Amino acid sequence: MANIDTGSGDAKKGKPQRKALRVDFTPMVDMNMLLITFFMFCTTLSIPQVMDIAMPADIDNVTTSVPDSKSVTVILGESDKVYYYEGLPNYEDYTSLKETNILGVRDMLLSRNSDNMAKIKELRHKRQKREITEKEFKDKVSLVKKSKDGLIVLIKPTKESNYKNLVDALDEMQICGIGKYSIVDIDEADKYLMENKKAKERLTAMVEK
Repeated sequence: MANIDTGSGDAKKGKPQRKALRVDFTPMVDMNMLLITFFMFCTTLSIPQVMDIAMPADIDNVTTSVPDSKSVTVILGESDKVYYYEGLPNYEDYTSLKETNILGVRDMLLSRNSDNMAKIKELRHKRQKREITEKEFKDKVSLVKKSKDGLIVLIKPTKESNYKNLVDALDEMQICGIGKYSIVDIDEADKYLMENKKAKERLTAMVEK
């Protein structure tokens, strides 16, 4: 045992005798060893989560053809608001831009990507029944996400959005089985559509009052 003797030796005449104080540090050593073991174990389990993000190439005069029926543009706005439109927007009609929140985007993506989500659900069922291995499951899910039937999502953050909004949007890509998505800068046409929508809605609110 680890002890500390704090006694001061023999007592002098006329003074009370001091008793030796022994402090046992064994429980503290045991507790420290348990804490070190606990933190080492937790550090080993906390493996960083990695998410693949497709960023646009920094090359001029490069165009990519995206089918309108398979594309969705998600715009991250202010105060956790999210705007989106499917395919090509109608810049003359502000109602083509829908306003919602991150949960509304999830419902929309799950509805649009229902076929692929059904395939992924079936693969999960096979994995639970041990009909396929974990590696086979991941490979097959990756093929489903990258299939031609999958959605292509463009995520466009604005200056009014924050980092949490972007992280939430990326999480929704995983939840909704979206394998093809990219973070791109918002263009002037989309800004015009957003401002037009806000102006029309303010005008409508004033008329109703």
